[in-house]
Amino acid sequence: MLSFFDLDPGMLERLCTSLNMPRHTATQMLQWVYRHGVVDATEMTNISLRHREAIQSNLTFYRGTETGRAQATDGTLKLLINWDQTRVRPADTGLPVLQPRTGERSTETVLIPAAERQTACLSSQVGCPVGCTFCASGLDGVSGNLDAGQIVEQAHRLSWLPEVGRVTNVVFMGMGEPLANPDAVMHAIRTLHAPWGLGISARRITVSTVGLPSAIHRLAEFELPVTLALSLHAPDDALRRELIPWAEYATIAELTDACSAYFSKTGREITLEYLLLRGVNDQPTQADALARVAKRLRANVNLIRYNEVPGLPFQRPRTEDVHVFQSRLRGRGVNAHIRASRGRDIAAACGQLKRQLASS
Repeated sequence: MLSFFDLDPGMLERLCTSLNMPRHTATQMLQWVYRHGVVDATEMTNISLRHREAIQSNLTFYRGTETGRAQATDGTLKLLINWDQTRVRPADTGLPVLQPRTGERSTETVLIPAAERQTACLSSQVGCPVGCTFCASGLDGVSGNLDAGQIVEQAHRLSWLPEVGRVTNVVFMGMGEPLANPDAVMHAIRTLHAPWGLGISARRITVSTVGLPSAIHRLAEFELPVTLALSLHAPDDALRRELIPWAEYATIAELTDACSAYFSKTGREITLEYLLLRGVNDQPTQADALARVAKRLRANVNLIRYNEVPGLPFQRPRTEDVHVFQSRLRGRGVNAHIRASRGRDIAAACGQLKRQLASS
């Protein structure tokens, strides 16, 4: 069966025509799903019974199964979604990837609430191919790519939880490397942004990447100017290669060139994500080196305190070291912020997503 969340209005209209339904049935379905949160054709009451039965026989809506849920003390919500009954495409990145050590087909998606924002942190792959040494998501390798519909489904599920309200912001910072699955990610962004879809402004959609220069150049040609976040995590190539295996294939200079081209094409300022690891990359001299990188790009810097992952050898930085690091950056004219760690007590914070079964 076709997946509803993979389809745009034109595709839906063609499906309706092929099933001898009026073309406007496509508009009715879009309104039911994206405006009212209905994902059961039998409840679409302004569509005739005969046509509802045809929809049920030819379209599927939610394909994943929610197998766990947890809510942190700060309100962060994490869903575990299993995709065993659906197709997960092989991950073909063109780079060496960590092969899966299990047959796991689950991903986690996170809702981060704030006063005026409801931010969905979406996964783009089952596991992660990169294998960053500090991150839980790649510990079991990568089992495959999610398709666009599976990505959109995550945001839709969060939007229609009774306690949540509509998603206003999206960050591709969940499991996986988004630019290693670019076709599905860009297709999903179109749906997330479209007025007939979730209607989220492109400026409120962020794609985070460890850095694939060719994919960054491709994203620069994408019709929607989303925010690009580069996961840098080290101010020099030698340390970056120790922390991020894929850094072997692109230098910081190559990445800054690609990011500069992105800024020139889209007008969107780049964000540098920098995970602070105690005694590894949190020293004042490293802040100075990071400032030089940031100023080349006129980039903002998000400082992220390491969130502990059992079994990994890193430690969370000391608060005083984080503030000294930020001050060094600001003293050199860099706009640097310390990101709050949300959802740590349910392993939902940055770097902690590992397909752990959340408690109901």
